[in-house]
Amino acid sequence: MFTGLIEATGSVAQLERSGHNCRLRVNSSLAQADLKMGESIAINGVCLTLTGWDRRSFTADVSSETLEVTTLGALRPGSLVNLERALRLCDRLGGHIVSGHVDAVGQLQSRTGEGEAQRLEFSLPGAISRYVAPKGSITIDGISLTVNQVTADSFSVMIIPHTLEMTTLKNMRTGESVNLESDILARYVERLTNPASDSVPNGSGISLEFLAKNGFM
Repeated sequence: MFTGLIEATGSVAQLERSGHNCRLRVNSSLAQADLKMGESIAINGVCLTLTGWDRRSFTADVSSETLEVTTLGALRPGSLVNLERALRLCDRLGGHIVSGHVDAVGQLQSRTGEGEAQRLEFSLPGAISRYVAPKGSITIDGISLTVNQVTADSFSVMIIPHTLEMTTLKNMRTGESVNLESDILARYVERLTNPASDSVPNGSGISLEFLAKNGFM
Protein backbone atom coordinates (compact mmCIF):
# COMPACT_ATOMS: atom_id res chain seq x y z
CA MET A 1 0.00 0.00 0.00
CA PHE A 2 1.01 3.60 -0.64
CA THR A 3 -0.26 7.07 0.25
CA GLY A 4 0.30 8.95 -3.01
CA LEU A 5 2.81 11.34 -1.42
CA ILE A 6 5.80 11.29 -3.75
CA GLU A 7 9.15 10.80 -2.00
CA ALA A 8 11.38 11.58 -4.96
CA THR A 9 11.56 11.68 -8.71
CA GLY A 10 13.94 9.54 -10.71
CA SER A 11 15.30 9.30 -14.22
CA VAL A 12 14.97 6.15 -16.31
CA ALA A 13 18.46 4.86 -17.02
CA GLN A 14 17.64 1.70 -18.97
CA LEU A 15 14.78 -0.47 -20.20
CA GLU A 16 16.03 -3.97 -20.87
CA ARG A 17 13.51 -5.98 -22.89
CA SER A 18 13.31 -9.74 -22.39
CA GLY A 19 10.59 -11.27 -24.54
CA HIS A 20 7.35 -9.53 -23.60
CA ASN A 21 8.70 -8.38 -20.22
CA CYS A 22 11.08 -5.61 -19.23
CA ARG A 23 13.63 -4.77 -16.54
CA LEU A 24 13.54 -1.10 -15.59
CA ARG A 25 16.54 0.69 -14.10
CA VAL A 26 15.96 4.07 -12.46
CA ASN A 27 18.54 6.57 -11.22
CA SER A 28 17.34 8.12 -7.95
CA SER A 29 18.39 9.27 -4.50
CA LEU A 30 16.14 6.49 -3.14
CA ALA A 31 18.87 4.05 -4.11
CA GLN A 32 20.81 5.33 -1.08
CA ALA A 33 17.97 4.46 1.31
CA ASP A 34 17.67 1.26 3.36
CA LEU A 35 16.18 -0.73 0.51
CA LYS A 36 15.39 -4.43 0.80
CA MET A 37 15.23 -7.01 -1.96
CA GLY A 38 11.64 -7.80 -2.89
CA GLU A 39 10.08 -4.70 -1.33
CA SER A 40 7.38 -2.78 -3.19
CA ILE A 41 7.99 0.56 -4.84
CA ALA A 42 5.57 2.66 -6.87
CA ILE A 43 6.89 4.05 -10.16
CA ASN A 44 4.44 6.56 -11.66
CA GLY A 45 1.77 4.95 -9.51
CA VAL A 46 2.52 1.37 -10.57
CA CYS A 47 3.40 -1.05 -7.77
CA LEU A 48 6.58 -2.94 -8.72
CA THR A 49 8.98 -5.25 -6.89
CA LEU A 50 12.56 -4.17 -6.21
CA THR A 51 14.96 -6.66 -7.81
CA GLY A 52 18.31 -4.96 -7.22
CA TRP A 53 20.12 -1.68 -6.56
CA ASP A 54 23.48 0.03 -6.28
CA ARG A 55 24.57 3.44 -4.98
CA ARG A 56 22.97 5.35 -7.87
CA SER A 57 20.05 3.30 -9.14
CA PHE A 58 17.61 0.45 -8.57
CA THR A 59 15.91 -2.10 -10.81
CA ALA A 60 12.40 -3.51 -11.00
CA ASP A 61 10.85 -6.06 -13.36
CA VAL A 62 7.77 -5.12 -15.37
CA SER A 63 5.45 -7.83 -16.70
CA SER A 64 3.90 -7.81 -20.16
CA GLU A 65 0.44 -7.11 -18.69
CA THR A 66 1.71 -4.09 -16.77
CA LEU A 67 3.40 -2.77 -19.91
CA GLU A 68 0.11 -3.07 -21.77
CA VAL A 69 -2.26 -1.42 -19.27
CA THR A 70 -0.02 1.39 -17.93
CA THR A 71 2.22 4.08 -19.36
CA LEU A 72 5.42 2.30 -18.31
CA GLY A 73 5.80 0.79 -21.76
CA ALA A 74 6.20 4.28 -23.20
CA LEU A 75 9.10 5.25 -20.92
CA ARG A 76 12.46 5.96 -22.51
CA PRO A 77 15.96 6.58 -21.11
CA GLY A 78 15.86 10.03 -19.54
CA SER A 79 12.13 9.93 -18.72
CA LEU A 80 11.32 11.38 -15.30
CA VAL A 81 9.17 9.24 -12.98
CA ASN A 82 7.48 9.70 -9.60
CA LEU A 83 8.66 7.36 -6.84
CA GLU A 84 7.20 6.23 -3.52
CA ARG A 85 8.20 3.39 -1.22
CA ALA A 86 5.51 1.28 0.44
CA LEU A 87 3.63 2.59 3.47
CA ARG A 88 4.81 1.52 6.92
CA LEU A 89 2.27 1.04 9.69
CA CYS A 90 3.93 3.79 11.75
CA ASP A 91 3.70 6.37 8.92
CA ARG A 92 1.20 9.23 8.69
CA LEU A 93 -1.44 8.66 6.02
CA GLY A 94 -1.05 12.09 4.48
CA GLY A 95 -2.63 11.27 1.11
CA HIS A 96 -5.13 8.43 0.71
CA ILE A 97 -4.99 4.64 0.41
CA VAL A 98 -3.27 3.78 -2.87
CA SER A 99 -2.77 0.20 -4.03
CA GLY A 100 -0.49 0.85 -7.00
CA HIS A 101 -2.84 -1.07 -9.30
CA VAL A 102 -3.63 1.16 -12.27
CA ASP A 103 -7.29 1.27 -13.34
CA ALA A 104 -6.98 3.22 -16.58
CA VAL A 105 -4.83 5.56 -18.64
CA GLY A 106 -5.90 9.17 -19.23
CA GLN A 107 -4.42 12.20 -20.99
CA LEU A 108 -3.66 15.75 -19.87
CA GLN A 109 -6.08 17.94 -21.80
CA SER A 110 -5.23 21.41 -20.52
CA ARG A 111 -3.38 23.35 -17.85
CA THR A 112 -4.32 26.82 -16.65
CA GLY A 113 -2.44 29.06 -14.24
CA GLU A 114 -4.44 30.30 -11.25
CA GLY A 115 -2.12 32.47 -9.18
CA GLU A 116 0.85 30.33 -8.15
CA ALA A 117 -1.18 27.15 -8.59
CA GLN A 118 -2.24 25.39 -11.79
CA ARG A 119 -5.50 23.74 -12.75
CA LEU A 120 -4.93 20.56 -14.75
CA GLU A 121 -7.72 18.85 -16.67
CA PHE A 122 -7.49 15.18 -17.62
CA SER A 123 -9.62 12.90 -19.73
CA LEU A 124 -11.78 10.50 -17.70
CA PRO A 125 -12.09 6.97 -19.10
CA GLY A 126 -15.58 5.52 -18.80
CA ALA A 127 -14.28 2.48 -16.93
CA ILE A 128 -13.61 4.55 -13.80
CA SER A 129 -15.88 7.58 -14.24
CA ARG A 130 -18.39 6.38 -11.64
CA TYR A 131 -15.65 6.28 -8.98
CA VAL A 132 -14.57 9.91 -9.46
CA ALA A 133 -16.42 12.62 -7.54
CA PRO A 134 -15.81 16.28 -6.64
CA LYS A 135 -13.68 16.56 -3.48
CA GLY A 136 -12.88 12.86 -3.71
CA SER A 137 -9.40 11.40 -4.16
CA ILE A 138 -7.66 10.15 -7.29
CA THR A 139 -4.11 9.02 -8.04
CA ILE A 140 -2.38 10.48 -11.11
CA ASP A 141 1.00 8.90 -11.91
CA GLY A 142 1.23 7.92 -8.25
CA ILE A 143 0.30 11.36 -6.88
CA SER A 144 -2.60 11.59 -4.44
CA LEU A 145 -4.79 14.51 -5.53
CA THR A 146 -8.21 15.98 -4.73
CA VAL A 147 -10.72 16.13 -7.57
CA ASN A 148 -12.11 19.63 -8.15
CA GLN A 149 -14.62 19.24 -10.96
CA VAL A 150 -15.96 16.29 -12.93
CA THR A 151 -17.76 16.12 -16.27
CA ALA A 152 -18.95 13.14 -18.28
CA ASP A 153 -15.51 12.59 -19.79
CA SER A 154 -13.01 14.71 -17.85
CA PHE A 155 -11.97 15.88 -14.39
CA SER A 156 -9.75 18.63 -13.05
CA VAL A 157 -7.36 18.97 -10.12
CA MET A 158 -5.62 22.00 -8.60
CA ILE A 159 -1.85 21.63 -8.21
CA ILE A 160 -0.07 23.72 -5.59
CA PRO A 161 3.52 24.93 -6.21
CA HIS A 162 5.04 22.34 -3.84
CA THR A 163 3.45 19.43 -5.74
CA LEU A 164 4.54 20.91 -9.05
CA GLU A 165 8.11 21.21 -7.82
CA MET A 166 8.30 17.72 -6.27
CA THR A 167 6.68 15.67 -9.05
CA THR A 168 6.74 15.15 -12.81
CA LEU A 169 3.63 17.33 -13.23
CA LYS A 170 5.81 20.42 -13.63
CA ASN A 171 7.08 19.18 -17.02
CA MET A 172 3.94 17.44 -18.26
CA ARG A 173 2.59 18.64 -21.60
CA THR A 174 -0.94 18.47 -22.94
CA GLY A 175 -1.60 15.18 -24.69
CA GLU A 176 0.72 13.17 -22.44
CA SER A 177 -0.68 9.97 -20.95
CA VAL A 178 -0.93 9.29 -17.22
CA ASN A 179 -1.72 6.33 -14.99
CA LEU A 180 -5.00 6.70 -13.09
CA GLU A 181 -6.09 4.83 -9.97
CA SER A 182 -9.51 5.52 -8.51
CA ASP A 183 -10.15 5.65 -4.76
CA ILE A 184 -10.41 2.07 -3.51
CA LEU A 185 -13.00 3.16 -0.93
CA ALA A 186 -15.36 4.13 -3.75
CA ARG A 187 -15.05 0.61 -5.12
CA TYR A 188 -15.90 -0.92 -1.75
CA VAL A 189 -18.93 1.31 -1.40
CA GLU A 190 -20.13 0.21 -4.82
CA ARG A 191 -19.52 -3.42 -3.91
CA LEU A 192 -21.53 -3.09 -0.71
CA THR A 193 -24.42 -1.15 -2.21
CA ASN A 194 -24.62 -2.91 -5.57
CA PRO A 195 -23.57 -6.57 -5.32
CA ALA A 196 -24.78 -7.17 -8.88
CA SER A 197 -22.35 -4.59 -10.29
CA ASP A 198 -20.56 -5.75 -13.43
CA SER A 199 -17.24 -4.72 -11.85
CA VAL A 200 -17.53 -7.44 -9.18
CA PRO A 201 -19.72 -10.24 -10.57
CA ASN A 202 -21.10 -13.29 -8.78
CA GLY A 203 -20.79 -12.02 -5.22
CA SER A 204 -22.97 -11.17 -2.27
CA GLY A 205 -23.28 -7.70 -0.75
CA ILE A 206 -25.01 -5.51 1.81
CA SER A 207 -28.17 -3.60 1.03
CA LEU A 208 -28.64 0.15 1.19
CA GLU A 209 -31.27 -0.46 3.88
CA PHE A 210 -28.73 -2.29 6.03
CA LEU A 211 -26.15 0.48 5.64
CA ALA A 212 -28.68 3.21 6.50
CA LYS A 213 -30.06 1.28 9.50
CA ASN A 214 -26.59 0.83 10.96
CA GLY A 215 -25.45 4.41 10.52
CA PHE A 216 -23.17 3.99 7.51
CA MET A 217 -25.16 6.38 5.31
